[in-house]
Amino acid sequence: MHEDKSNRMRLNRAIASTGICSRREADVLISEGRVTVNGQPVTDFSCNVDPRKDKLLIDGKPLFQKKHEYIVLYKPKGVITTCSDERGRKSVLDLLPPAMRHLKPVGRLDRDSEGMLILTNDGELAHALAHPSRHVSKIYRVTVQGKISERALLELAKGVRLSEGMTQPAQVRAIKKGEEHSTFEIVIKEGKNRQIRRMCAKLGYHVTRLVRVGIGALQLRLKEPGEWRHLKAQEVGQLLK
Repeated sequence: MHEDKSNRMRLNRAIASTGICSRREADVLISEGRVTVNGQPVTDFSCNVDPRKDKLLIDGKPLFQKKHEYIVLYKPKGVITTCSDERGRKSVLDLLPPAMRHLKPVGRLDRDSEGMLILTNDGELAHALAHPSRHVSKIYRVTVQGKISERALLELAKGVRLSEGMTQPAQVRAIKKGEEHSTFEIVIKEGKNRQIRRMCAKLGYHVTRLVRVGIGALQLRLKEPGEWRHLKAQEVGQLLK
């Protein structure tokens, strides 16, 4: 009789699916010998397990499959996206009720940026959204000082050379061009550190406001910074479109 492998998965994926940490963090736990499977320490990253049948422990404590929760938050400017900060700066978790502070932000928005942020305990979804191979679209509304030229918009769309190489082609749409400020929308499928700000700076434009308004096919639909709400099941599916 052959073994049913339909529920078997890599150990790091099984750990991440409980919501306790990401796959990368799970790899660290495995490498440190802190994970046991059916009573045996496992340091082999290629180990496959069945979370329904195998007993997984970290530091001697059992792992349980948790009910997945998903929320969308309008991150205000001046708030950081880390779960804690040694400098005591306000974190996105401070905007949530205490009962929701076990959730983790997916990806990051720098402190000076605002807009759509997903928080969840679903390590699998977090990994899928953050992994470059998935090419998940992220939509931003950008305001810069001065009147932006058509040439600059074309350069942003074609790609801009940063210190780590060329940015990937993007979709760019002008919204408003004024002598003092201009606003445009840009859709990117990568996430280099402070990428849009650096792209604009390379072309001679200073970003005064940067708002993420969409991830995948999901739109922000929250009006005020600091607002949040639970995502519906169909909205979770839209994130990866």
